Amino acid sequence: MTTNQSTQAKPQVAPTDLKPNPEFARLASDEVIARTAQALTANGFTAIVVDSGEQARQKVHELLTPGAEVFDSTSRTLDAIGLTQEIHAGDIPYNAIKPQIYGMDRQTQMREIRKLGAAPDYVIGSVHALTEQGAMLIASASGSQLGPYASGAGNVIFVVGAQKIVPNLETGLRRIYEYSYPLEDARARQAYGFGSRVAKILIINIENPGRVSVILVKEQLGF
Repeated sequence: MTTNQSTQAKPQVAPTDLKPNPEFARLASDEVIARTAQALTANGFTAIVVDSGEQARQKVHELLTPGAEVFDSTSRTLDAIGLTQEIHAGDIPYNAIKPQIYGMDRQTQMREIRKLGAAPDYVIGSVHALTEQGAMLIASASGSQLGPYASGAGNVIFVVGAQKIVPNLETGLRRIYEYSYPLEDARARQAYGFGSRVAKILIINIENPGRVSVILVKEQLGF
């Protein structure tokens, strides 16, 4: 891809300068959602369109296999639909990986922690932008979730609010820097006492059919 100034990596700015661009908070129309779902299907993804976060939560459970390893990525979308809390509560018939990791010693068990998160049966998360051509963009400060998304996990489930749909890759990159990053930086400063960064970006264009499911939700969910 030819890069220009708008698509090159941009320096992080001071938190006082971070203001999310409201352009990227608008929900896509039903026509755009349908067109995007068709493009996802053509690219090898399983596209599912639902009306609400509650329907998305239920659909995730339908896609998961009882007894399977399930790793939930840190995601405001999963938080918003109640899925994070549900998985961590331990009242569902899955082998939840994240609670196990929370109970491990990062000084002495880091190798085991990396391995647990690298290749689960299922990884659940979201994306920061989804193009109308059916490509997904995910930014990360650490990159820990990108390996499982790309190839490590047996199955991937993305829950995506319809405000994340953009016309093309260049606009998707703008959405990351101008909307997702400012909001995540503010969240990180409040939660951890330090800011975030756009360290790594994964773009998923095409997938072998059956591995990645994308649940498109006609609501504003996540960043």
